[in-house]
Amino acid sequence: MKKNVFLVLIILMADVVVFGKYPLITNTLNRTTTTLNGQWHIIVDPYETGYLDYRNTPYDEAENPWGGYFLNQKARNKSDLVEYDFDRSQTMMVPGDWNTRDDKLFYYEGTIWYKRSFDYKKEKTDNRLFVYFGAANYEADVYLNGNKLGRHIGGFTPFNFEITDDVKEKDNHLIIKVDNKRKKEAVPTVNTDWWNYGGLTRDVKIIEVPPTFILDYKIQLKGTNENVIAGFIELDGTEKSNRKVIIDIPSADIHHEMTTDGSGLAGVNINASDLELWSPGNPKLYDLTIQTEGHQVKDKIGFRTIETRGRDILLNGQPVFLRGICLHEVNVLRGNRAYCKEDAEMLLGWVNELNANFVRLAHYPHNEYMAQKADEMGILLWEEIPVYWTIDWENESTLENAKNQLNELITRDKNRASVIIWSVGNETPVIPVRLKFMTSLIETARKLDNTRLVSAALEQHGSKEDNLLRLITDPLAAYVDVLSFNEYIGWYDGLPEKCDRVNWHIDYDKPVIITEFGAGALQGYHGDSLTRWTEEYQVSLYEHTLNMLRKIPQWRGVTPWILTDFRSPRRVLPDIQDGWNRKGLIAPTGERKKAFYILQNYYRGMED
Repeated sequence: MKKNVFLVLIILMADVVVFGKYPLITNTLNRTTTTLNGQWHIIVDPYETGYLDYRNTPYDEAENPWGGYFLNQKARNKSDLVEYDFDRSQTMMVPGDWNTRDDKLFYYEGTIWYKRSFDYKKEKTDNRLFVYFGAANYEADVYLNGNKLGRHIGGFTPFNFEITDDVKEKDNHLIIKVDNKRKKEAVPTVNTDWWNYGGLTRDVKIIEVPPTFILDYKIQLKGTNENVIAGFIELDGTEKSNRKVIIDIPSADIHHEMTTDGSGLAGVNINASDLELWSPGNPKLYDLTIQTEGHQVKDKIGFRTIETRGRDILLNGQPVFLRGICLHEVNVLRGNRAYCKEDAEMLLGWVNELNANFVRLAHYPHNEYMAQKADEMGILLWEEIPVYWTIDWENESTLENAKNQLNELITRDKNRASVIIWSVGNETPVIPVRLKFMTSLIETARKLDNTRLVSAALEQHGSKEDNLLRLITDPLAAYVDVLSFNEYIGWYDGLPEKCDRVNWHIDYDKPVIITEFGAGALQGYHGDSLTRWTEEYQVSLYEHTLNMLRKIPQWRGVTPWILTDFRSPRRVLPDIQDGWNRKGLIAPTGERKKAFYILQNYYRGMED
């Protein structure tokens, strides 16, 4: 019953990168699961003593892996030499980041081993078991009872491994080596403007399913056709072919039967007139059940269309202006990584308070609760992978890594009506090798999901002849559905009043989203509107910028930078930044800065 983990090996010169490609189980929030969240024992291992022998050979590749921490060895008698002991080591809460759970680990980048013991008795003896990780930053080597399940690379997307044949009813030990070291060839690479939170940062759970089960599905409208539901159902197991699958949407009077092919796939094509369409003003979700013999999955799905026509973004065929805000995956009140349903409710609640209808989830995939809550609350989403600033553009393994992260994000969130834009990067340089890299990602996104828009946050540039003329000269603009770019006129480029004199020339007949603008302000620090870091300076920049953006004829959305302050090692100014990017509209105390209310009132005047 147990499958072999399918590994994609990319060999480039002397480098080998392994991506665990076991098929991802979707909609884990609505499946039968057992949580492994809670206290885990940890061992901090900066020299990777538990992974490499003194000849630098990984123990899990050795014939005699005597020193590997994944073996969870114990001294058998008083003479035995074992130089580690998980059960006598400190504990740490999962999910969470190690940086803010232990002061000694605040800046730590390296390896930490996690160990959790558990018992497990299956509901049925022939059921299958999978261990699922919402995310582990950045590389995770996973072992169960001393056996290696596989490796995952990428800090913000989910992965799972089958453990059916490895789990015992008593005394299992799950051990994960998590390594968050920054690397030139990684995605993101070594240089970012956010905290490199390490650890098991999202939920860990065991999923129990029957021998043949519903692995994945896509149930969405067929492009811009409001009367046809399209997609697929995918079964996994030894009896997945020629099997009946049923889709029920009772409130839409839909009962649809189909049969899988030899690979376990069944195409979905359902006539569905008079659907109530999902929108921010009416976040209608339909209860849906997918079932096959011995297994069913439930979900709540909204149906909507999204497209561009000329300079407009059309939601359900009608022009929409995206009143947005950027957001990092942080709970600013705790000062650490956000990870749970309550965090999503708090952050998106603040978005609602702002009168926004759109959020840019920057600069990497956020946790699964965000899209689920956005569906319920009627908030549109931009989701992004961390192709950020400078990537190793000519490294094939880096490109495959980025594609893998994009694939895992789209696989996870493709049924969420709130998600309308996939972004393939942020502020990347205009050079030929980067164009090839980015267009390959755009092509991948469209192959994986042709029902949403694709974009990237670009940069604007000044004219050589006229410093007050702003141009979009990036050739990537020709490939995206929505032209999106960041600008910081008045902060990194002159003072706020400069916005009044700037003109824009954009050759592309596409809708424009300004994906970033902003100014740093320390909450509670006041002065005149020309004093940096004051709330008054931030207010002035917002007022001048919003007036400037109205000059752009195809302006159809904006996501100012950013909803809340967030930690960043790049921000070191004493008594002002102290390790925080201060461009947020909400301070770590939860206090709203003055600019919050400027944007709130502006959006109130634009509401549909």
